[in-house]
Amino acid sequence: MVLKSKTKTLNFPKGIFYKPETKVKLPNKLEYYNPKLVKSNEPFKININKNSYKIIFDKFKKKIKSGETYQIKICTKYSNKSNFDALDFFCRLVKTNTAPEAFMIKDKDYSIISCSPENLINKKNNLITTKPIAGTLKKTKKLNMIKALNFFKKNLKETKEHNMIVDMERSDLSKICKAGSVKILKKKIVEEYKDLYHYVSLIGGKLKKNTSTLDIIKAMMPGGSVIGCPKISTLNLLNNQERQSRNIYTGSFGYIKSNGDMRFNIIIRSILNYKNRSEISVASGVVIDSNAKHEFDENYIKAKALMDLYK
Repeated sequence: MVLKSKTKTLNFPKGIFYKPETKVKLPNKLEYYNPKLVKSNEPFKININKNSYKIIFDKFKKKIKSGETYQIKICTKYSNKSNFDALDFFCRLVKTNTAPEAFMIKDKDYSIISCSPENLINKKNNLITTKPIAGTLKKTKKLNMIKALNFFKKNLKETKEHNMIVDMERSDLSKICKAGSVKILKKKIVEEYKDLYHYVSLIGGKLKKNTSTLDIIKAMMPGGSVIGCPKISTLNLLNNQERQSRNIYTGSFGYIKSNGDMRFNIIIRSILNYKNRSEISVASGVVIDSNAKHEFDENYIKAKALMDLYK
């Protein structure tokens, strides 16, 4: 059950940095049992209902037609009052929805668990890659990865959305990479997850000499696939529209090594528990061919695997 929310933003910190202390290697089959697990029976509330979403959607469609943006991501947020054991939730999440960029933070003041599938920065020596996701399809019993790929290839809206994001990420990489080195390494492949299929590409390049860590972060963050394009003008439109902070959502979690190598994801498919409230934020891309009902429903599909943990 999902209700419309009137809750205010959590005012979570804009950024948190940790100094590495202890490295723990986890087994492939992660098991954790907590007999004192706290669950919440409170239904999730949504900050934007279908009617409000349609109003925002129509407003942004006009912005697209006027050329102010070509694609924009409308964020919806599901929240409830709850307090949970982060390790229990994370163990159950990785069993049902394994993801390459999953992570967990359990701090004294807050917890974050994530099954993020999206990598924003992967730098090793002078090579850098990014793997944008643009395209989502709900899983059914009749679908498989081959049929999902055929759907994406034949769907004009999904193809346009994907091409826009790939071009933007290539442009971001070109700011910090040697001329002619930026290439699409894997083009329009399908990845499978618990409730959906994603349309994915892998892009890479060779860094220019003397490119700093700050240069890389400034060029690549925030990830375009969770904002829209062009990035800066679309960010301004979102900042003027969104009444609640996204908090961790569409930020990045990762690490920087002493030799300059780094890896950062995009924080999507995540739960933030702070001040005894849990929130799950999701977004879908709006282009000129988009349908409001489809995009609203797609947001729910993206949040479902996380909300199922509370059952």
